[in-house]
Amino acid sequence: MIKSLLTALVFPFFLFGQTEKNPCETVSKINKLIQDFHYKPKPIDDSLSVYVFKTFLSRLDEDNRLFIEPEIKALEKHQYQIDDYLNNNSCAFLEDFYLAYTKTTERYNRLLQNIKKEPFPLSSSEQVQFSRNAFPYAKEEKELKHLYKKRLLFNVLRDVAELSTNKDSLTQHFEKLAGDSKAKVFEKFECKTERYALTKTEFYSLFFSTFCSYFDPHTDYFSESDKSSFYATVSSDNMTFGFYFSMSEKDEMTVEEVIPGSAAYFSEKIDKGDQLLKVVHQNNEYQIACSSMKKIDEIISSKEYTTADFTFRKKSGEIYSVKLNKKVMKDYQNNVYSFKLKKGDAHFGYIRIPSFYATFENGKSSVSNDVAKEVYKLQEDGISGIIIDIQNNGGGSMEEAIRLSGLFIDVGPLAVMSDGKQKREILKDQNRGTIYNGPMVVMINGFSASASEFFANAMQDYNRAIIVGNRSLGKASMQRIIPLDQQNQEFVKLTLETFYRITGKSNQYTGIIPDVEIPLLFDKQMPREDSNKTALKNEALNIQLKYNRLANEAMKSKLVQLSQTRLQNSDYAKQVNELNAKINPLFDGDLPPITLQFTAVFDDVNKINSLWKTIKSTGEKEQDITIVQNSIDIENQKFDDYLKSTNIERSKEIKQNYHIAEALHILNDSITFKP
Repeated sequence: MIKSLLTALVFPFFLFGQTEKNPCETVSKINKLIQDFHYKPKPIDDSLSVYVFKTFLSRLDEDNRLFIEPEIKALEKHQYQIDDYLNNNSCAFLEDFYLAYTKTTERYNRLLQNIKKEPFPLSSSEQVQFSRNAFPYAKEEKELKHLYKKRLLFNVLRDVAELSTNKDSLTQHFEKLAGDSKAKVFEKFECKTERYALTKTEFYSLFFSTFCSYFDPHTDYFSESDKSSFYATVSSDNMTFGFYFSMSEKDEMTVEEVIPGSAAYFSEKIDKGDQLLKVVHQNNEYQIACSSMKKIDEIISSKEYTTADFTFRKKSGEIYSVKLNKKVMKDYQNNVYSFKLKKGDAHFGYIRIPSFYATFENGKSSVSNDVAKEVYKLQEDGISGIIIDIQNNGGGSMEEAIRLSGLFIDVGPLAVMSDGKQKREILKDQNRGTIYNGPMVVMINGFSASASEFFANAMQDYNRAIIVGNRSLGKASMQRIIPLDQQNQEFVKLTLETFYRITGKSNQYTGIIPDVEIPLLFDKQMPREDSNKTALKNEALNIQLKYNRLANEAMKSKLVQLSQTRLQNSDYAKQVNELNAKINPLFDGDLPPITLQFTAVFDDVNKINSLWKTIKSTGEKEQDITIVQNSIDIENQKFDDYLKSTNIERSKEIKQNYHIAEALHILNDSITFKP
């Protein structure tokens, strides 16, 4: 297998680099790699210029509330010239962008300070409107200041409205409550000044990433730290300070878990629920409320940051600081695990695969080996079928996707890989035999991508498993991280190949259509491949491969029919569809304008909160699922309290998953139905 097969990944952009070189030198190196090796390179022409110009500005100013119209017009002289600049190795134009952007962030802070000093009425007859799309730029600074005042007032009114559902009580104490909220809202807006500020290094990195994205959404620029953070998402073991974080409803970063044996654990201070206030690394201080979450995540996940000082607040109000050092530990959140699920008199296996991890960097295990171990455990307990859950699994190692597929298919082709020069290679399961031959269901959704889709494709094409859930992301491209030079400080994650199903079809752009589609909250809001302007389009190959598709069409057809009938009659499925009909308009376009008066804002907030409350209760509803641990894990957790508590949380998530409940029904039907 050629080396480029080892990585097929889909993850968010990482925007912070580590280069102080002439930016054109870096762009030139990036472009050389793209033109030589990209699956479908594009010329450096006016189309690139327009795309980079517009996309770069939108990434700098996402909602068009920093720049004003005259500044954009002044920059438009570059809109059709960027290709010429790059071809001539001239990047002076970036200085114009950087100076203009720096001016916007300084103005943002100045306008906030001016507004803070002026009278601030707590009511207005004006309206605010929210939209998924960015609004036009303000025509002048005066208009921009007015927009800031409106947004500040709305946030003050909303903050008061969210304090209680008792409108009369809030109205009675409005002046005092609004005064407190005003101070809090202004502080949050002032914090954004720090988030908006970009160093030259960060600014250039954002431009490099924008340039890469013109060729496809998954080609990207990485610094060494970015690369490390990226690999951390596809490794079973990582450098860690020893805790997992979550964001509270108040956008506070709190400790979700403390890992036994870690630096955080041995500090004997950090507890679940403690709020992270500040991180200090090499004399650089990052206030959580004001800093970019990308930077905080980089410090926590990248191997480049090995020591840091953390300041926390306990629920009691006590504030304390600890100095922590990272160490390599097992990443429990990114490891395969399994349970037994009971239905009637039968037991079925449930295997969760968070990612297709391999021995990247600190990794000590691989997903195929770990799945094989879990299958062995479940078979020891006499299960009658297996659910494999790859929902929310964004991919990982393609080599592991091949090996995992081979565990359930008895030798044969799995996919066809094609590079930019149309050189094709048949990817095969070389090993005879399987580790499990019984009924299988594979669960996917809109976040199942790349290596996950490779595996689901193979299971569907061989008729080896029934695929349930929702249309997958639609990424059938493969990337490899390549250094720009011998110094190994800058990298490109480059799209080199695409893979096709053994039928010649592809899930690129379109995604995999499950055999049974199950309603899912927020399904339409999942950012699938077809929402990306530069995504590779769907293509097919004219090929004929020999493979042994399992001859159980009648059984599969009946199981799918039974499932669809069950879903049509399900009150829960009906409720999800009804909620989605209310959710989708909130994301599809402009929302109705809201008058900047407390009563109007309170009514809007409570209407939305009432919907979110219904969504939350629906999503957390327990399904008819009986969970039993396999015999081996029962023994293991007798001596591991952390594993025991982790399994309690995992069990809770399983019981709230309607897709698992339906997959269980399908497996139960498979052992009772006789064709």
